[in-house]
Amino acid sequence: MNFKQKINPKALPQHVAIIMDGNGRWAKGFGKLRIFGHQNGVTAVREALEGCIEIGVPYLTLYAFSSENWNRPKFEVNALMELLVDTLTKETKTFLENDIRLNAIGNIADLPENCKTKLKDTIALTKNNNKCILTLALSYGSRREIIDATKSIAKQVIAGKLNIDDIDENLFGNSLYTAGMPDPDLMIRTSGEQRISNYLLYQMAYTEFCFLKKMWPEFKRDDLFEAIYNYQQRERRYGKTSEQL
Repeated sequence: MNFKQKINPKALPQHVAIIMDGNGRWAKGFGKLRIFGHQNGVTAVREALEGCIEIGVPYLTLYAFSSENWNRPKFEVNALMELLVDTLTKETKTFLENDIRLNAIGNIADLPENCKTKLKDTIALTKNNNKCILTLALSYGSRREIIDATKSIAKQVIAGKLNIDDIDENLFGNSLYTAGMPDPDLMIRTSGEQRISNYLLYQMAYTEFCFLKKMWPEFKRDDLFEAIYNYQQRERRYGKTSEQL
């Protein structure tokens, strides 16, 4: 089935978030080290990004490295950091040619210096691009994000810059790492796992979920199109009844 042709261009999700899971298990299936899966996962990233551009999804956020991932073997962590730098180096030209703006959220200060430098440089080079905002969640944990937002607001209250009665959903949302971005409409997770793993907890209050059995290196843009088509078949009521919509 050609899901792309069935997608309603007037009802696209504005923001798609993806948990790119299954790289290691996919590699083990071939008798390879886990990093082999991560390397092949870069192709799937390209498929997802090009798919978003092709149909006009303006925001794509990828869970690239969680705060918990630092607990993985040092060899794998170092290889992932090297892969990040290598990928950004190779893809910068593509970002510029396709009007893609790179963004990053998370505790970026934890990254190695070469990663921070390359990330900062690529973000600066693409800052005026607007066709698609590609956000990488790096050293990211949503609980920490919420705590950081709470601390930021508390400091403003203590300093007398903010009245406690001024705190609402809008202010809190603008204190998160994702300030200025719409909440995800659709979250896709590969590998068959059905959990959100400390990812955009506050932002995904009304997000539609899609869990795929295939591993991330197997993900193609047609999988994105199918997920979006299925998303469009759902009724998003936000607490209302069907008759109220």
